[in-house]
Amino acid sequence: MSKGGGKGHTPYEAPDSLKSVQQLSIIDAISEGPVQGPVNGLQSILINNTPLVNADGSYNIHGVTVVYRTGENEQAPMEGFEDSGAETLLGAEIKHDTPITRTITSKETDRLRFTFGTPYLQKSNDKGDREETELNLQIQIQRNGSWVTEKDIYIHGKTTSQFLASVVVGNLPPRPFNIRMVRVTPDSDTDQLQNKSLWSSYTEITDLKQACPNTAVVGLLVDSEQFGSQQVTVNYHIYGLIVRVPSNYDPVTRTYTGLWDGTFKPAYTNNPAWCLLDILTSPLYGLGRRIGVADVDKWALYAIAQYCDQPVPDGFGGTEPRMTLNAYMTSQRKAYDVLADFCSVMRCMPVWNGSRMTFVQDRPSDTAWTYTNSNVVGGRFKYSFSAMKDRHNATEVRYTDPLNGWKTSTELVEDHDSQIRYGRNLLKMDAFGCTSRGQAHRAGLWVMMTELLETQTVDFSVGAEGLRHTPGDIIEVCDNDYAGVSVGGRITDLDITTRTLTLDREITLPESGTAMLNIVGPDGKPFSAEIQSQPAPDRVVMKVLPEAVQPYSIWGLKQPSLKRRLFRCVRIKENDDGTYAITAVQHVPEKEAIVDNGAHFEPLPGTTNSIIPPAVQHLTVSTDNDSTLYQAKAKWDTPRVVKGVRFVVRLTTGSGKDDDPVRLVTTATTSETEYAFHDLPPGDYMLTVRAINGFGQQGEPSSVTFHIQAPEPPATIELTPGYFQITVTPHQTYYDPGVQYEFWYSPEKLSSADDVMSKAQRLGISSFWIKDGIQPGHDAWFYVRSVNLVGKSTFAEASGQCSDDAEGYLAFFNEKIQQTQLAQELWSQIDNSTLRGDIATIEKTVSDTKNEIEQTVSKTLESQSATISQIQKVQTDTGNNLNALYMLKVQKTKDGVPYVAGIGAGIEDADGKPLSQILLAANRTAIIDPSDGNTTPMMVARDGQIFMNEAFLKYLTAPTITSGGNPPAFSLTPDGALSARNADIGGNINATSGTFSNVHILGDCQVDAVLSANQIRGDIAKIVACNRGSSVYIPAEEFDRTLAIPSVWVTAWGFSKDSFHVNITVTVNAGGRVYTGTTYATNRKTGICDVFCTIPANTPVVVSYQVDWTGSAADSSSQALVFINKA
Repeated sequence: MSKGGGKGHTPYEAPDSLKSVQQLSIIDAISEGPVQGPVNGLQSILINNTPLVNADGSYNIHGVTVVYRTGENEQAPMEGFEDSGAETLLGAEIKHDTPITRTITSKETDRLRFTFGTPYLQKSNDKGDREETELNLQIQIQRNGSWVTEKDIYIHGKTTSQFLASVVVGNLPPRPFNIRMVRVTPDSDTDQLQNKSLWSSYTEITDLKQACPNTAVVGLLVDSEQFGSQQVTVNYHIYGLIVRVPSNYDPVTRTYTGLWDGTFKPAYTNNPAWCLLDILTSPLYGLGRRIGVADVDKWALYAIAQYCDQPVPDGFGGTEPRMTLNAYMTSQRKAYDVLADFCSVMRCMPVWNGSRMTFVQDRPSDTAWTYTNSNVVGGRFKYSFSAMKDRHNATEVRYTDPLNGWKTSTELVEDHDSQIRYGRNLLKMDAFGCTSRGQAHRAGLWVMMTELLETQTVDFSVGAEGLRHTPGDIIEVCDNDYAGVSVGGRITDLDITTRTLTLDREITLPESGTAMLNIVGPDGKPFSAEIQSQPAPDRVVMKVLPEAVQPYSIWGLKQPSLKRRLFRCVRIKENDDGTYAITAVQHVPEKEAIVDNGAHFEPLPGTTNSIIPPAVQHLTVSTDNDSTLYQAKAKWDTPRVVKGVRFVVRLTTGSGKDDDPVRLVTTATTSETEYAFHDLPPGDYMLTVRAINGFGQQGEPSSVTFHIQAPEPPATIELTPGYFQITVTPHQTYYDPGVQYEFWYSPEKLSSADDVMSKAQRLGISSFWIKDGIQPGHDAWFYVRSVNLVGKSTFAEASGQCSDDAEGYLAFFNEKIQQTQLAQELWSQIDNSTLRGDIATIEKTVSDTKNEIEQTVSKTLESQSATISQIQKVQTDTGNNLNALYMLKVQKTKDGVPYVAGIGAGIEDADGKPLSQILLAANRTAIIDPSDGNTTPMMVARDGQIFMNEAFLKYLTAPTITSGGNPPAFSLTPDGALSARNADIGGNINATSGTFSNVHILGDCQVDAVLSANQIRGDIAKIVACNRGSSVYIPAEEFDRTLAIPSVWVTAWGFSKDSFHVNITVTVNAGGRVYTGTTYATNRKTGICDVFCTIPANTPVVVSYQVDWTGSAADSSSQALVFINKA
């Protein structure tokens, strides 16, 4: 307590009296008009990425005024937005000696709004009281070279947070002129006065009422208090422009009713065909000043629009339109570039056919004409192929993702089969106007399949047939030279009555299947008819023959084993000699089903000259011994049967290293699908088999490795404990059906293979072994080695103990005891009458002194004899001491070996003192309480061990105490070593040395000496293992962390195709942020992936590890080890 002081004073703080309220006025021109409007009312307006209204109607942001105009030609101005302003942000502190000056140059500025204030305003006196204070500022404008004060501003009050105010100044001088803000109040030089001044911004205001015809505009008034110092951004989700659509079209259901009469109606749609028509014909923002609706092939667009509206799988179990267009065009671009972007959405190209603009879409369609060697100049076709570098097998497609806040996302599309064969060739592209992940995937797949499947270009010249079709039409090329057989020509004669055609050359029809003849009539219309028979090599009888067929018509043969060679015409050029040069690119109609519906096709060859033999599959090798040498038998098959195919078999050995080069063992050719090799020495071999046809063309090879050598030792040995037994199950790293295991047992650890062979017990050879007769609580050592027809591996060692479940053992003994005759006799009532049939000999002897009675019952059967002897004796020893005993002994002799069970009770003098005792002699002794019909023993003694369910001991003296469990949970050894898996100690611990492992200290810990640590784990570092097919959870910490999952690998073997693979994916989900590592493995490739990322503070982590397959095979993969450390 202080002395002599006055009364104490409690400091007083005045309440904040200054509060700034500002409204932000925004006018956004969002589109050319008219537009349909917001997608979902106020939910479609997002301020700082937050919708104004939730789906349930509740407001996220209050105090917002919205005025909307859809962009009609005649629309009213927006009330409350009669002026517009351009704000310039400053955020600068105003000093007393250094005013802040800015220059105004815009002639459109009618007024100026100054926004200023203070970050905090208060003063403190000597008693600690915090009170109001005052700040004086001036707004000055330079007029005629002199600064004139327009506003003298006083801010009086107290605030502990930023306070802003606004002042509007009119009557502005001619441009340009300067403005400035001046601080009149001197700057504070003490902490007791806090009165900094701030010029936040100034706004140039233009006064006018704008109706903004043909422009969709939105005006917003927002209370800035809700956003603090954040910069306000606004986004709109709208249905876009209203355009021309067919009069029979419903853009909501995307359906077309009846036949279209060619007229239009206005409506909103995101069908790219009608958006393209609008951009072509609009005079405001399109090409409408150059072309009109009559200059565009609206009928072609009608067909394309229907194709775009067809539903296709969206990749998530539902459907979506095949193509939609949702795009903003915000800058002026070249017309051709815009046209190309729109057409890229619809897989089409623009074509000027001489009179108007039409469009050709890449989709299946009928052929317009057939070309053979008979109707092209010189009978020649010239082919060229795309370069390998232009055939991409991986595509990254960038698109606008609604699920990612309308930001750009990337969709990866890959062809793994092509990557395995040719390596990865990546293409990066933008999907114009795409807001669907499914559409982005299809766009990337379409480009990739186009490059991989349509690799040929053909050039040829024709006569008048060059005018039979236009660029974009599908034509058929029947080239006899390319096909290697006759597939096209002209009809030289015909018989309408017998439907017989005479061709200009001989043809060969297939032995099975249906052959079709494609005929082009004189009217230019192609049709197909089935061939019924072939009476002569150059004559065929048709099932149906139209009357329009005339001699010299073009024909093309379609066989089941050859695909039709279709091309899309891309150019027709008139030559100087009156012929027409045609260029066409390959067309694969199956591409549409592959891209849109995920279909899979086995492509047919287009020529017999290039029928590549099928790949060899399901290649296996089995080995067998032949004295000291070995033989191997290989088998395989092919996905299809092809005549005239043989197989080249090549066997090599060696690893390919400098010290072990690859050496050819043998090579052979066979027409069978199996081959046997003889007299092979031990070693590592590789067998390669590939098909070859009569032209010398070879199919894809298939290879397999096999080994003729002693097997590897078991990778692991699994021990399963039982009652008096252990089940031993070895495991290999890779499964080999030709490997068995040899099992050896020892009650003690052995140090060498020689010790195992000389001291251990050989159990036998099997895939697993059950060893019984093991004493509980004692280690059992097993030595296992792998065995095959070549030899044996080294030993692998494992040790364990049988079950230590005492209660289980008592149940085990109960079952065994109840199965014995003694137990059954013991529980039955004694009936003397039942003895007569079993007693063979009864001898009873009573001594003359009447002090000994001996009874014996015996029976003999073949090589067995059994005897029951009962002795009662009372006698006097040499020390004149009276002794008494009773003994019951049961003995059985089998094959000359005696087995004894007996009980003796007696009283005798030992060392001068009476001693009473009961002795038991038996392999197994049990104590059973028969009350209430219980038969479970409370104690069993067997083989020198005692088993009991429960015991109460006052004193226990034992050199070694061991608890149950393998390994034991608790043990105490004679040298004082104490081991406990889980100890709860409530008192003090005094120790002079030792080791702590994995200790959790709950309270404060004091270390008075030096503390050394190689590594500190816990909150700072963690290591977690995640197994495949599972996930692990890592809780959050209060600091940033780095996470690393390095080198997760996967291998595979035994796939029927090299294109099959096993995928692994390691995913890290850090509070919604997802990081992924993925890889795959095939028969030829091992995959490795990793994940590295930064985890923000207070973020939990979930790591998952998933596996999936294509095909069926075996695989192996590592654990995912997660290292997470403090950043």
